[in-house]
Amino acid sequence: MNREQLEQAFIGLYGPSEEKARCFYAPGRVNLIGEHTDYNGGYVFPAALNLGTFLLIRPRREPGIAFASTDFDAKATIDPASIVYDKADDWINYPKGVLYELGKEGHTFGGYEVLYHGIIPNGAGLSSSASIQLVTGFAFLTMEGRPVDRVQLALLAQRSENEFLGVKCGIMDQFAVAMGQRDHAILLKCDTLDYERVPFESTGYKLVIGNTNKRRGLVDSAYNERREQCEQAVQDLRAVYPELNLLGELSLEQFEQAESAIREETVRRRARHVVEENERVLASVDALKRNDLAAFGRLMDASHESLRTLYEVSCRELDILVEEARRIDGVLGSRMTGAGFGGCTVSLVREDSVDRFIEQVGTAYATRSGLKADFYVCKIGDGVTELD
Repeated sequence: MNREQLEQAFIGLYGPSEEKARCFYAPGRVNLIGEHTDYNGGYVFPAALNLGTFLLIRPRREPGIAFASTDFDAKATIDPASIVYDKADDWINYPKGVLYELGKEGHTFGGYEVLYHGIIPNGAGLSSSASIQLVTGFAFLTMEGRPVDRVQLALLAQRSENEFLGVKCGIMDQFAVAMGQRDHAILLKCDTLDYERVPFESTGYKLVIGNTNKRRGLVDSAYNERREQCEQAVQDLRAVYPELNLLGELSLEQFEQAESAIREETVRRRARHVVEENERVLASVDALKRNDLAAFGRLMDASHESLRTLYEVSCRELDILVEEARRIDGVLGSRMTGAGFGGCTVSLVREDSVDRFIEQVGTAYATRSGLKADFYVCKIGDGVTELD
């Protein structure tokens, strides 16, 4: 659906008006490397994508805010002064949560008509929820003529997901969607929010995202379990490092000197992944600054192996996509991205190999898994914005 078609859908839903609807956009994101380090206070390396969520918005005379989407059936009109979570509102709870948090900060809103249109595959781990949250907050603040602090908006969106929706996510998704810049990835230290935009010079290569299309039924319980195991590792390591708060504070050398203090072997393996993954993120940034894409690709491969064997959040479908990707000449690296147990892989593929990659990996994946993968050839784009 192009811009003109989206505007026609908006008019078909809400009727014509002399006032033209304004259009806002927020991207999805992919994490290039640095998985399950965010809630451990470590480094992540995400990038905003040229796949995202569009929002058309127009004031209306009646009170209340009307929400609708081209992607979902649920519609609702809410009173912004009395927002509560309602399971029946389905996806609308994401924008409601953002408005609820803005209300706690003293913001008030008049009546609006809103239509969302997403081009991010839902449930694929590319952060469609953060995209909805950020485009909502940015659009409503802009419509009301209020300044937008992007970092603070990312933190507010995270709070809405943590507290209003009850999902204990880290800051990475919201930060990448808010702060993305074309042709740059973001090196982010999750506990301090110190960040650096790093040029991603990938001339001759493309990022190809492969969606397993596997339902991620285990992800919530496994995510909570991994967080608890990391907290247990910190508790055990305090026998050696009494001031330790998060695994991301440790160098690999410090960890190896103290890892015997971790009593359970499984917990020790979880902690090792986090510490080594943190080091891989920093090594990846160094590789990009040297324009060494081959080294970057090798670090992607090592990340997947660690997620598969130490952190155990991969699955057969993700492993098949990665294995088949690595068979293709011109692939520098491939790894799962996101929480795991389904979702997506990200691969760095030579431009003249992309068509062969999609055909051969897709065919092999269907044969081995019985599922059809979807592929997206992506560029690194800008963060949330208003479109002319």
